[in-house]
Amino acid sequence: MANRLAASTSPYLLQHADNPVDWWEWGDEAFAEAARRDVPVLLSVGYAACHWCHVMAHESFEDAATAAFMNEHFVCVKVDREERPDVDAVYMTATQAMTGSGGWPMTVVTTPDGRPFFCGTYFPPRRVQQMPSFPEVLAALAAAWTTRREEVLSNAGTIADALGRPVVGSDGPTGSDLVDERVVARALGALGASFDERDGGFGGAPKFPPSMVLEWLLRHHARTGDADTLAMARATLDAMARGGVYDQLAGGFARYSVDATWTVPHFEKMLYDNALLLRVYLHAWRSTGGPLHRRVAEETADWLLADLRTREGGFASALDADSEGREGAFYAWTPGQLRDVLGDDDGTWAAEVLGVTDEGTFEHGASVLQRRHDPDDDARFAAVRDRLREARAARPHPARDDKVVSAWNGLAIAALAEAGALLDRPDLLDAARACARLLADLHTRTGPDDGDRLVRTSRDGVAGNAPGVLEDYADVAEGYLALAAATGEHEWTARAQRLLTTVRAHFGDEDGGLFDTADDETDPVLGTLRRPQDPADGPTPAGPPAAAAALVTLGALTGDLTLREAALAALRAPLQIAARYPRAAGWALATVEALLDGPREVAVVGARDDPATRTLHRTALASPAAGVVVAVGDPDDPGADTPALLRDRPLVDGRPAAYVCRGFACDRPTTDPDTLTQQLR
Repeated sequence: MANRLAASTSPYLLQHADNPVDWWEWGDEAFAEAARRDVPVLLSVGYAACHWCHVMAHESFEDAATAAFMNEHFVCVKVDREERPDVDAVYMTATQAMTGSGGWPMTVVTTPDGRPFFCGTYFPPRRVQQMPSFPEVLAALAAAWTTRREEVLSNAGTIADALGRPVVGSDGPTGSDLVDERVVARALGALGASFDERDGGFGGAPKFPPSMVLEWLLRHHARTGDADTLAMARATLDAMARGGVYDQLAGGFARYSVDATWTVPHFEKMLYDNALLLRVYLHAWRSTGGPLHRRVAEETADWLLADLRTREGGFASALDADSEGREGAFYAWTPGQLRDVLGDDDGTWAAEVLGVTDEGTFEHGASVLQRRHDPDDDARFAAVRDRLREARAARPHPARDDKVVSAWNGLAIAALAEAGALLDRPDLLDAARACARLLADLHTRTGPDDGDRLVRTSRDGVAGNAPGVLEDYADVAEGYLALAAATGEHEWTARAQRLLTTVRAHFGDEDGGLFDTADDETDPVLGTLRRPQDPADGPTPAGPPAAAAALVTLGALTGDLTLREAALAALRAPLQIAARYPRAAGWALATVEALLDGPREVAVVGARDDPATRTLHRTALASPAAGVVVAVGDPDDPGADTPALLRDRPLVDGRPAAYVCRGFACDRPTTDPDTLTQQLR
């Protein structure tokens, strides 16, 4: 018999719809029920592609006796952390503070008004060494609520007070002091100390793709010519592309590597990782012309369209790590399996090229495919790869979390728009445009003022109820701006401006920083604890630096200095952590590089179907300059959405022309692509 989750739009919640646990979705009704019954709330937070979430569900939430105890003594609330990042952020802060670590599944027990008094992650069905079993934990918590209520409430109050303290202090550089070479130099020094010179990346195992840091390093090299930063970026990009963390048959990256050599991944494949990495590899190819970087960018784009695109034109959130009940079963190979598909000669050769050994690099004697060196016969390898991919397609596939998340789709729009323009792939531009249209039509509503409002998710063409958070507004605005730059369709600039108007009106604090939730859409339960405000990058850019980056671009297009000032204010908190934790401030530092570079404002004027216009436009987009902002349009067809950067820019002697401005001064307009390249160098 299905529980309340059967009506959810979240694939993760739907995975629990047949549990014997009487799950509630997050909301006022669940907490009111806990108050009515005078029992605690048991909050279980996870996501659809989470391996250990599946394990705990099978072991505990599908167990009738465990579920009966949960139903009797708690109101049980299931949360998809990807759908409700605001809920996840507040209670993960509590979990990390109370236990010293965090992760998913996250298990939190709160008072009926939402104040946590117990936090943990995964618990086994039976005691394992010093780790208590989940039934033991439940019994102890139920007893404490009944017999030691005063102590429990006191602890909950102490934790709630701690949650209300600010994440970062109010000291540190302000205004123009943020855009300073010393800020970048200190962060580079700290980053370099953690660089793995042998295997690329930063720190030891596990290793996560440092997408935002790599973007920062590429921009720094483009601005300064610093060879060391380019070397760190290239070594990391090359190692990931040749390792098991990259799908050598179909393209696309796994979530992270469990080892320091990028050999064995945690096999879930996330939209946000692949959107960010597609863009970084594209930018690396733009900077260096490296064929490996172009190949990986193109294969990752193809994988996004093949495996994550939804019927509505958006992109699904993730592919699961598991299939056939085992993590990695879809991706791993033995030498015998290669020979079965390819025959003895090609099978033996492929095992050598792809690092498949008799001992195995993964589990049960199987290996994760790698490509540590290039094959000696490209045509043979292409044929082998096609045959292996076709054979793998017959295996049971990992499940797909097909909800469409606004922020991650914004990142995908930006990456696909740029890839389509730079790689001459109209299909990628079409995909970016279709995704943008879905977000504009389904995820957006007109706000009560001059801005637009976003919902966080949709599924199967039905919008969810969770409001958009800061990263949604910032990343969708980023995607729209990239699409406008690639296509000259100024509707997207106007839409980005409306989203950023909402950010400035509803997400700000008194110091110019930014909260993660809007002032009129912050969840009432969370509002009594802590309004989320996280300046640090995780696997995606944090909301404040993401908003700052979009504000910088929009400011360059519109000439509105208040947008630059708002960007600087939003960067203050992220840059306070940059010197000590540069890996958590990559997007902020990349934005500083853009500001130190200008930004460089490039207006290309001419009919969009004129080959000369297209050549100048492509030349501008191909520049690796750290702060390049591009607009293209026809001066004879000004529209209401045309940005100020394009206005009053005539043709030169009747020919399409490019105008380059930087630091409030402009170069002489040029009709020559080579001259434009020099101006942007």
